[in-house]
Amino acid sequence: MPNALKDYFNIIIIISFASLIALGGSHNSLTYNGYPILYFCMGASFLIHWIVFIPSFLAKTEKFYDITGTLAYLITLYLASALTAHSSGGSLELRTIIVIGMVSFWAVRLGIFLFIRVLKVGEDRRFREAKKSFSKYLVWWTMSALWVFLTTANALTLIVNNKKLVNEPTFYLGVLIWTIGILFEIVADEQKRRFQINKNNKDKFISSGLWSISRHPNYFGEIILWIGVAIISFPTLIGFQYVTLISPVFIYLLLTRISGVNLLEDRADKKWGELIEYKKYKENTPVLIPFLK
Repeated sequence: MPNALKDYFNIIIIISFASLIALGGSHNSLTYNGYPILYFCMGASFLIHWIVFIPSFLAKTEKFYDITGTLAYLITLYLASALTAHSSGGSLELRTIIVIGMVSFWAVRLGIFLFIRVLKVGEDRRFREAKKSFSKYLVWWTMSALWVFLTTANALTLIVNNKKLVNEPTFYLGVLIWTIGILFEIVADEQKRRFQINKNNKDKFISSGLWSISRHPNYFGEIILWIGVAIISFPTLIGFQYVTLISPVFIYLLLTRISGVNLLEDRADKKWGELIEYKKYKENTPVLIPFLK
């Protein structure tokens, strides 16, 4: 099978998988004009990415890849909110508003951080070969759309369910875990940013601050905060909606098995693998979870 056909087949698989999650998350949920609201959110994520993909491919640039994800996060969140309020004929509950605020803050903060970083670096090496091929580059953008939808599927289902918040221990536990996660991510990113702008640290690896207790503390924070959202959402789910708990599982697998930890570890091994200091750092510092090898 030609490479292009394989790429388009992969895109069909991606869309099909997202549709199955949307189907489960839409079980006994609100609809808009007869269609489940979660499907509108899924469609919006893919449409936004495909629209921005076209000029990005023509310009052979990946500079708008991450910021497009941020835009998709915000649009799907507020689309779900607007359609839920319209279909229910009521206002959004406190739990719903809080989760919208939490996810919005995370999306804007991370989106701006990644956009500034790619402008400074000038190129994201992941796309060096992919952006030469229309079909292959389209797969990357379609994967980003899936990333956005699967990451937020749990939160979006919570929004559509829009259940009243009672005195639930899971809500407070989820907020606490999310707060720990977002702080870990923010502090780790800032520590690494300051380390890298110091000219004395050129070509060195960071092993201070949170990076002394985890080789990837920002990814640990990312995983933890989505677990927090899942805990908050748990009491609102019914029936097949529990399939949306795939959100934190997807984040974990993505960051540890596909495009995160494994790639960075391989890159670090090639760059510093022969250094005694790096070998000691790697031997004594957990890959992901602080204090747990």
